[in-house]
Amino acid sequence: MPNSSHENLYLPSSQPLAARMRPRRISEFFGQEHLLGIGRPLQRLYASKSLHSMILWGPPGSGKTTLAKMLAENVGACVESISAVLAGVKDIRAVVERAQQAREIYQQDTILFVDEVHRFNKAQQDAFLPYVENGTLILIGATTENPSFELNNALLSRARVYVLRSLQTADIIKILDFALQDSERGLAAEHKVVIADELKEKMARAADGDARQALNFLEVCSDFAVEQNGEWIITDEVVEQVLTDGARRFDKHGEVFYDQISALHKAVRGSCPDAALYWLVRMLDGGCDPEYIARRVLRMASEDIGNADPRALTLALEAWQTYERLGSPEGELAIVQAVLYMAIAAKSNAAYVAYNEVVADIKKTGSLEVPLHLRNAPTKLMKELDYGKNYRYAHNESGAYAAGENYWPEGMAPKQYYRPVARGLELKIAEKLAHLRSLDEKKSS
Repeated sequence: MPNSSHENLYLPSSQPLAARMRPRRISEFFGQEHLLGIGRPLQRLYASKSLHSMILWGPPGSGKTTLAKMLAENVGACVESISAVLAGVKDIRAVVERAQQAREIYQQDTILFVDEVHRFNKAQQDAFLPYVENGTLILIGATTENPSFELNNALLSRARVYVLRSLQTADIIKILDFALQDSERGLAAEHKVVIADELKEKMARAADGDARQALNFLEVCSDFAVEQNGEWIITDEVVEQVLTDGARRFDKHGEVFYDQISALHKAVRGSCPDAALYWLVRMLDGGCDPEYIARRVLRMASEDIGNADPRALTLALEAWQTYERLGSPEGELAIVQAVLYMAIAAKSNAAYVAYNEVVADIKKTGSLEVPLHLRNAPTKLMKELDYGKNYRYAHNESGAYAAGENYWPEGMAPKQYYRPVARGLELKIAEKLAHLRSLDEKKSS
């Protein structure tokens, strides 16, 4: 019969603790209650020993790979695993051929497991899509990236997407307890390891939702445990030293990256300086390039504050320049200052809205001609063709305003794009525009 995944899934004690403690059954899987709780989708699949094509999407250490292999083993199918990075179309065809043989000779389904499935290119996806459609392969893909961005629609429509959440501190503490108490695969297989509850919680929090990271912390700490009366004690000093370099979760190119950028932008737009500061520091703490943040802050100044407070744009630019001159860590404070100012500044998206409306109109109307009176006339020929004729020079008019003058393309009626909001400096701008329009109306009457 074809090989299944049973042979290599559970590793000998020489392997890292995180590998040894992979759950073997659903009762050993902690967290993801929204998928694995009683009556939940994947619990029902597990109980019925059935399976369909699916994409498991979640952050690192949330259990995607373990869950995929556990579900596959539960149905007794032949399991094939390929690398989304290394496998080519030829490898996929070989998998399909073995799957067809398994079905024809042994009446056995084949599950194709692809870790980091978002790395599949279009050619790879197209190669196995027909076999997912006709049931030759049951696809289980695991990914940290948003599948709606990375997988084609045809493939997504044939696989259900299940979203795994970052593990909670309580879930990780249960995983640590399991590893401490398990006498077959865990630390208890060699000797009793003791750690205070508050240190376990500190370790769980430092893992930041990543079970693999938490188990790695525990294993390293156990190596430095102190023997007392037959027990090995993990001390506060050991935990503190091991956790010193533990970084918070921040994927510089993935979903978490864009989620946190979005949260920062929306906190500034929503005039919540404390939340804006929180997300800014979260990103800096996780290793985000401060210059990337500075560029985004500069964009926020135009998009969400605009002429309600033009100083925001100047401050954002100066913050970026300050960071370039000072570098880290001193320069980050200038970005902090700009973000806090912008969060409390008067808000206006009038410039942003006006820009988008003009772009849309230009796409509709095409290249309308510039009226002759607005054209420049640097040569004699241009003057003979009436370029610039009857143009009214605003500085020669009362109040430096040529009331009633037309500045629009030929064939296009005047239109209001820029609508100042009733906040900040735009209050005054709105008053000025209203006054100028009244002069236009008097001129035309």
